[in-house]
Amino acid sequence: MKQVLYAGLVFGLVPVQTTVLHYASIGGMRPDLCLVTACLVGFLAGEFEGMMLGLALGFMQDLFSAGELWLNMVTKGSIGLLAGLAGRYLANATPVAMLATMLGLSILSGTVFLVSVRTGQGLADAFLAVRSVMLPQAVLDAAVGVGVYWLIVSRGRPDQATQEKTSPLW
Repeated sequence: MKQVLYAGLVFGLVPVQTTVLHYASIGGMRPDLCLVTACLVGFLAGEFEGMMLGLALGFMQDLFSAGELWLNMVTKGSIGLLAGLAGRYLANATPVAMLATMLGLSILSGTVFLVSVRTGQGLADAFLAVRSVMLPQAVLDAAVGVGVYWLIVSRGRPDQATQEKTSPLW
């Protein structure tokens, strides 16, 4: 069942991101659903699954974009791996921890793309790109990711008080 879900994500997210989200942009920015998905899967399912899904999503993005070859694949795979490592070593995974993780990983991804695209241009142009594009994009990605994380966690886990009362161990 999990493989069917992952295959649906791989073949469905890139077309949705390029077509449907074009009309649902906020200030001309759209969330990077592939980055958010790789981060969430890595955070919740582990670093291997996050890396593999990130590699597949990045490959699909590279296949359908005119950007640098393999850049999305390597970036999304690394994001899935790093999110999985962060999820493994967090003692208490809260939406705030997910917000910080998603924001940091989105900034890391944006920095990689900024360095690869803007080589040889001035420092002022890079600072303007960071301030006007990369940071708002990271905030939007983090907000979408935390919203989806909250939906997954609130539907998937019982309330702590209910769990303690009904647990056969107590």
